Amino acid sequence: MENENSHKKTGKGLNIFERYLTVWVALCIVGGIVLGKLAPSVATYLDSLAIYVNKAPVVSIPIAVCLFFMMYPIMVKIDFAEVLKAGKSIKPVGLTLFVNWAIKPFTMYAIALFFLGNLFYNFIGPESLDLVKMPFGLDLPVGATYGVGKVIEANGVKMLEVPLWRSYLAGCILLGIAPCTAMVLVWGYLAKGNDGHTLVMVAINSLTMLLLYGPLGGFLLGVGRLPVPWQALLLSIAIYVALPLVAGYLSRKWIIAAKGKDWFQQRFLHFLTPVTIIALLVTLVLLFSFKGEVILSNPLTILWIAIPLFIQTNLIFWIGYLLSKPLKLSYEDAAPSAMIGASNHFEVAIATATMLFGLSSGAALATVVGVLIEVPVMLMLVKICLRTQNWFATDIQRG
Repeated sequence: MENENSHKKTGKGLNIFERYLTVWVALCIVGGIVLGKLAPSVATYLDSLAIYVNKAPVVSIPIAVCLFFMMYPIMVKIDFAEVLKAGKSIKPVGLTLFVNWAIKPFTMYAIALFFLGNLFYNFIGPESLDLVKMPFGLDLPVGATYGVGKVIEANGVKMLEVPLWRSYLAGCILLGIAPCTAMVLVWGYLAKGNDGHTLVMVAINSLTMLLLYGPLGGFLLGVGRLPVPWQALLLSIAIYVALPLVAGYLSRKWIIAAKGKDWFQQRFLHFLTPVTIIALLVTLVLLFSFKGEVILSNPLTILWIAIPLFIQTNLIFWIGYLLSKPLKLSYEDAAPSAMIGASNHFEVAIATATMLFGLSSGAALATVVGVLIEVPVMLMLVKICLRTQNWFATDIQRG
């Protein structure tokens, strides 16, 4: 099946937004920090535009709008009819699901806990605290404890005060349970993988997330002694995964029926190409307008979070890539199978962290660091794939 992304790329496979994503992210980080310093009231006002329950902000309206436009262009590209054909490729599909859901969440938790809760504990600061949202529907008095958090009142709103390193851990957990369903289409294309298999796995991962993201997230957050806001977790899945998924499916079906598949691919998808990245960048400006003080006071914060994420990305890639060998997968299936696990669905992770813990939380910052390292690390892994094609038989050789 033809990759619907491939015709929109520049000569080297990426459009200007995707090719220089790390640069754009860096500029937005600087812009957000400057905004927070020069016009803190603007960022505070935007964050106040939220849906409140029991005087606690549950859904940030600006973030919800941005994140919908991040997710919709991804979901509308999925041809769910291809999912029915996945049975013909049971081994690569099974490998991807096994790595994504049986290995990746738990290695992310273990690696992040080791680095953030042990190795970097003193660097982050044993006494450093973070303010996160009260779990949706929970109404505890000021001074009460919940997990490792303590209920305090900040600016008239009840919040939970938790150790900062645990907040970073929460962000890493949310990244670890979110296999990529977006940029992996680009990584698979650049690695000369099986575009059809990549799209099938995007569809299957999107559907699997509806079932497993909430339970796994709740379990690992609970193990980490962090607040487990189940209602908000399920609400975030509904808003940030199910809603764009349904909207993408219905609008794709309607547009193709009305205009034809060629118009859909060549005109509509071309129009949507920059939307996801632009929405992501706007979200980052908002996020960093709140975290500017933390970064300026401790610029190594980004490094402490990036190291476990970098190790996790490489570990999961190599697990998937090396397991492809005994399964006798072709290179075209092995490369995207490894890429899907290694890459993170940072859009959903950012959305969930923002909804569960707040726009200014350490958890939200940790998910943003995932965006920062995503492009350079994944491009490195693409090059590794291209240089090791001879490890596997190709589809042509097998055919």
